[in-house]
Amino acid sequence: MKITIIGATGMAGSALVAEALKRGHQVTALARSTEKLAALPTNPNLTTRAVDAFGVTAADLQTADVVVDAFATAPAQAYLHVDLAAHLVHVLRETTTPRLVFILGAGSLLTGDDRHLFVNDIAKDPHAASFISVPQNQLKELNFLREVEDVNWVGVSPAANFHPGEATAALLGEDDLLFNAQQESGTSAGTMAVAILDEIEDPQHHNSRFTVADK
Repeated sequence: MKITIIGATGMAGSALVAEALKRGHQVTALARSTEKLAALPTNPNLTTRAVDAFGVTAADLQTADVVVDAFATAPAQAYLHVDLAAHLVHVLRETTTPRLVFILGAGSLLTGDDRHLFVNDIAKDPHAASFISVPQNQLKELNFLREVEDVNWVGVSPAANFHPGEATAALLGEDDLLFNAQQESGTSAGTMAVAILDEIEDPQHHNSRFTVADK
């Protein structure tokens, strides 16, 4: 398949690039930094482009089978998660190809006996003020996507601790925050990449969100 990855040099994006290339897909890696793009692995199936994600057009995406939004930004500009989702949906309205894959946050997952939003627990962290805007805006991003019916999309949320690391065995769910047998709630970038590539190769979700955690 031809897979375009936006934010290809970040933690999640670079893991996705590596996993997609490992599986033999043709990858177009998009990011703003030429220097960071140059640090991606050399591979005949990899094409890199330094570009602002908000400048991506329908023509740029028309040859892709799948477009993955692995965009990350500073908390002060967390609203850009929503803006980029809206931009990608706008340029692909009334299409089924390419399929859009969005990496969402854990804050939109449900937890506890009352199945409340995990973002409410995050907000209780005494240090949350410096980053709470990110899970809040990723929740808004998911709520926006849930109203989109004429674009082929899927969202994926990590567990509470989304961190660098190799892939492990995985737990999969739908809308509830996942914990392993040790009551840890984490997802490595490698585990996320495997889950996304598995979904790309064998679609199980349509216009909905699922979640993945390290087992």
